[in-house]
Amino acid sequence: MDNRSEVRDFLTSRRGKVTPEQVGLADGALAIEADVTDRDALVAAAEQVQKELGGADVLINNAGVMLLGPFSSEQRDDYRTMIEANLLGAITTTEVFLDQIKDGGGDIINISSVAGRTARAGNGVYAATKWGLNGWSESLRQEVLPDVRVTLVEPGVVATELPNHITHAATRDGVQKMYDAATVTPEEIAEVIAFILARPRHLVINEILLRPATQP
Repeated sequence: MDNRSEVRDFLTSRRGKVTPEQVGLADGALAIEADVTDRDALVAAAEQVQKELGGADVLINNAGVMLLGPFSSEQRDDYRTMIEANLLGAITTTEVFLDQIKDGGGDIINISSVAGRTARAGNGVYAATKWGLNGWSESLRQEVLPDVRVTLVEPGVVATELPNHITHAATRDGVQKMYDAATVTPEEIAEVIAFILARPRHLVINEILLRPATQP
């Protein structure tokens, strides 16, 4: 990679304004607040990245929500939210930034989940968004090779705030206990991503599935 922009979509999230200092980025980093479900906001972000940093080399599609609970009409708003953020958000962000990534001969990292491999009771629509992300990632990989490398990362339980957003109270309490005991940190996932990006350009790691050693 050259010294152009590395776009992390945690900088284009709906969870409030962030600064480079808050996410530990170096001087010269550009923090942009945007909604991954709002294409106009993403286009504006891409234009700003192009203008101020010369374009993006790396896109990490990580934005998403995990709104688990029994399948019912009461959860219908949650289902739409997950589909729009987890799946369409990644697709739209990639579509908007793809020309920049192609121009730089860069990388696209799509953060999926173990739920993209198997579904459990209570996570059906969440799993559907991740299965969709997995299938789209493989198709995209074949379309943009060899200039752009596409990698799918499927973590298990990671110590994050994901359970906080679950609207079904009983499900939230159960999932929170599991996440409270999580041993894998976001920093460790970041190390895995750094390893992927550091491989020589002729080599691409297409997919990584990883779990805490204690997760069945």
